[in-house]
Amino acid sequence: MSIKYSVVVEHFAKRHFIKNFRKKYKNAWDITWRAIVEQFKRIDSLLDTSIAETIINTDNIKIIKSEFRIAGTRQSKKASGNRCIIAVHRDVEIVYVLLVYHKNNLGGGNETAKWKQIIKNNYPDYYKLL
Repeated sequence: MSIKYSVVVEHFAKRHFIKNFRKKYKNAWDITWRAIVEQFKRIDSLLDTSIAETIINTDNIKIIKSEFRIAGTRQSKKASGNRCIIAVHRDVEIVYVLLVYHKNNLGGGNETAKWKQIIKNNYPDYYKLL
């Protein structure tokens, strides 16, 4: 049986790119976001798919990159360029949403290096993990 996690969206994530998704996609974003949160509640099951990848795995915390598509679009989750970076705290059974972005939001260059730097700059608790 899978553990059902609580999902907490960090203030930084809300203020930045989530706001852009909401403005651009309106009702489709609301549907998409509800689906994403439901997936994160069952993160162990999501990790069995090809759309979520564990980046860091310590005794207690996993940093995961997950892909998603906007509801009603025909693109695959991988091709969409939409990503979430989350921190799974197994001891308290909470998934923290750290960053939700489209790869073009980060500018050119290495996508992974860019999002890791954003996390380091805005989440001191995860600095040493990355």
